[in-house]
Amino acid sequence: MNQISWEEFSKVEFRIGQIIEAKDVAESEKLIRMVVDFGQMGTKVVFSGIRKYYSADELLNKKTVFVVNMIPKKVMGEVSEAMIFGAEDDKEMSILILDKEIELGAKVF
Repeated sequence: MNQISWEEFSKVEFRIGQIIEAKDVAESEKLIRMVVDFGQMGTKVVFSGIRKYYSADELLNKKTVFVVNMIPKKVMGEVSEAMIFGAEDDKEMSILILDKEIELGAKVF
C-alpha cells in the first residue's frame, strides 16, 4: 500500500451526485454513460466501466459519491468529467449508497 500525505489527499474532491441519466455505450461491453446532477455545481457526464456489475437502469436515480476534480478525459468521443466511487473485491463491485438524505453537491470528507 502506498501512503500519501494529508496534503495530497486533501486535493481530491468527493461530492454527492445523483445519476439522472444512464445508458449502455453500444461500442463497449464495459462502459455506461451517465449524466450526474451535482446540485448547484450543475451536471457532469461520467463514463464508467461498471457494466459487468450494474445495468444502466439500476443506476438511474442513485445518489452516490463521485470524484469531481479529475482532469477530464475523452472517452468514446465525449468528455468524462468525474469518477464514480465504489468498492470491489474478487467477485463484486458496489457503489456507495447514502443512508440519509443529503443535498446534491455536498462535500464528502
